[in-house]
Amino acid sequence: MKITVLGGGSWGTALAGMLSAKGLQVSILLRDAGQAEDINLRHINSRYLPGIKLAGAGERLLAATDTAEAFADASMCLLAVPCQSMRGVLASLSGHFFSGMPVICASKGLELGSLKTMSGVVREELPQVRYAILSGPSFAKEVAQGMPSAVVMGCSEKILGEELRDVFSGNLFRVYSSVDVTGVEIGGAIKNVIAIAAGVSDGLGFGHNARAALITRGIAEISRLGAAMGASPATFMGLSGMGDLVLTCTGDLSRNRQVGLGLAKGKSLSQIVDDLGMVAEGVKTTEAAVALGDKLGVDLPIAVTVRAMLQGELAPVDAVKSLMSRALKEE
Repeated sequence: MKITVLGGGSWGTALAGMLSAKGLQVSILLRDAGQAEDINLRHINSRYLPGIKLAGAGERLLAATDTAEAFADASMCLLAVPCQSMRGVLASLSGHFFSGMPVICASKGLELGSLKTMSGVVREELPQVRYAILSGPSFAKEVAQGMPSAVVMGCSEKILGEELRDVFSGNLFRVYSSVDVTGVEIGGAIKNVIAIAAGVSDGLGFGHNARAALITRGIAEISRLGAAMGASPATFMGLSGMGDLVLTCTGDLSRNRQVGLGLAKGKSLSQIVDDLGMVAEGVKTTEAAVALGDKLGVDLPIAVTVRAMLQGELAPVDAVKSLMSRALKEE
């Protein structure tokens, strides 16, 4: 079995290393020849996962800049490119995906403009493939370091989901399966929006009570949007919902939490993004989530407030006041 990975950022690299450690053949398709050389010769992705050796790099795990080479003899493909770039990447590579090829998406977000989840984007660009989504509480750095993690594989085809669950599971990487693709995707996407709010709250020194309130009301917001899209409410109590939300709101390895911490310090969004040096999916997903909520008639007060902060329309302190002063109601 050979797995082709699109995207050589921290998450794509971490998953490639984890799969290689299981003894699978993995090929990462990259644009940067220097980055490919870094992985193949020095067995490290020094830009995104500095100091972490990649199991099997240069042998089972190979980085390539040639598309045909990366896809040669591939059994399945793992997508780990930024959500807003997904459609363009897939459109340019569509001829390399064979009919019935399992495609596993590891990117979390909503596409601006179309307001689609990644399954919607993949179905439009690659109608010939079979789709699954990998999501859950999993920082790339910890996965790359071999720390225990548990995630969920969302796939509408139950048997395929179970097969992919087995492929990705290891001694320290436990994978559950779910047929609720929409729920898994919405949980993974919107939790990044709530994490920005949690970062702002913590950055302003508002304490544990405020963070707990944001997490709790955040999962309610995620569940409302998911239900309007046909997802199962139970999904949001699992790994791709509450699990991922808690991790992203509390862990400093979260890029989206770091965006919120930066806003609380008075930094501009452009400065925060430059400091991160990597994509924080929650920034663009916030805008898409608010638009989707408007379209479906779903109340998303935290997302609306986060958007106002990101656009510079509302100061962080005033944002908290805005949320706290909303009309009282039953939980």
